Amino acid sequence: MKKQISLWLIAAVALLAACNSNQNKTPEAGKYSVTEKSFGVFENQDVTQYTITNPSGMQVSIINYGGTVTSILTPDKDKKMGDVILGFDSLAGYLQKGNPYFGCLVGRYGNRIAKGKFTLEKQNYQLTVNDHGNTLHGGLKGLDKVVWKASKPSGDSSLKLTYTSKDGDQGFPGNLEVEVTYTVTSDNALEISYSATTDKPTPVNLTNHCYFNLSGGKEATILDHELMINADKFTAVDSLLIPTGLLPDVKGTPMDFTSSKKIGKDLDSVKGGYDHNWVLNRKGNTLEQIATVYDAGSGRVLEVFTTEPGLQFYTGNFLDGTLHGKNNWVYAQHAALCLETQHFPDGPNQTSFPNTILRPGEKYSHVTRYKFSTK
Repeated sequence: MKKQISLWLIAAVALLAACNSNQNKTPEAGKYSVTEKSFGVFENQDVTQYTITNPSGMQVSIINYGGTVTSILTPDKDKKMGDVILGFDSLAGYLQKGNPYFGCLVGRYGNRIAKGKFTLEKQNYQLTVNDHGNTLHGGLKGLDKVVWKASKPSGDSSLKLTYTSKDGDQGFPGNLEVEVTYTVTSDNALEISYSATTDKPTPVNLTNHCYFNLSGGKEATILDHELMINADKFTAVDSLLIPTGLLPDVKGTPMDFTSSKKIGKDLDSVKGGYDHNWVLNRKGNTLEQIATVYDAGSGRVLEVFTTEPGLQFYTGNFLDGTLHGKNNWVYAQHAALCLETQHFPDGPNQTSFPNTILRPGEKYSHVTRYKFSTK
């Protein structure tokens, strides 16, 4: 009897070890893999970090808290891997009050809604406000501050996240069912597919808020990064970054990135720094390349493709050196840039802007791809 118990214990331990080994196994070279590990607990819900590795070794890590991309490892021109986004080493960093939306999914409405108010079908709505009396990125507790349900589609190249934002959440009408899929492609791109449905008319504008620094931590700022944005116009804003409704031409202004130029070249001419929406030159509704970033030091290139009409380009103006990120790196002003594909800010209150109202029976969807290479 004792011998049988001992054999059973040995078998159980072996099985447990095999399961743990499979969950945290080192990715096999030349193949896709998705590994996972515990990243902490939020509101009594487990937070897990998922790491997708493609056959060439690019790695993207995502946590189900906020759908946050915590790292993107890509090679430089010397084939040395480096992490090209800002973030934190632990969940505590992402939970701190001063976290400026590092890497997360934002919504229900990315960007700003003036005074947190809008009128829809003759009904007035008041949202929670969190930015100088306006609503920014969905309000006090947007989609970046909740735990999403994660699943791994077949193929080991994707992570699917789902969340239900209840009717009245942050003041928004309707039960909103959201699905976001992160996919790492074989050509070193991170593709993000968004979709949503609702049972009441409601504004929707989802995006991702990665902070990119293509130097992989070797340069303190992105001022020497070179940027091209395929846009002839941008949305003019007031002192609180709320659109005025005007769409000025970029030609001959510091807002002109139609030809690649260093981000720092005209930055001082823009009060507060770049934090504006560019009206993209689009040919249709398909996935199109709309921006390119180049860092000469590392040789890394980032190409941005999207189906969205707008792009918020932000130069980390509010970073002030008080945040200590990965490996205790102090994030100074302009330590990174954001390229948030989107509909326009304050869309619910600007009738001339592209429609942002989702209605029952309709499906909200868009795709953005961040593709990395070197030259």
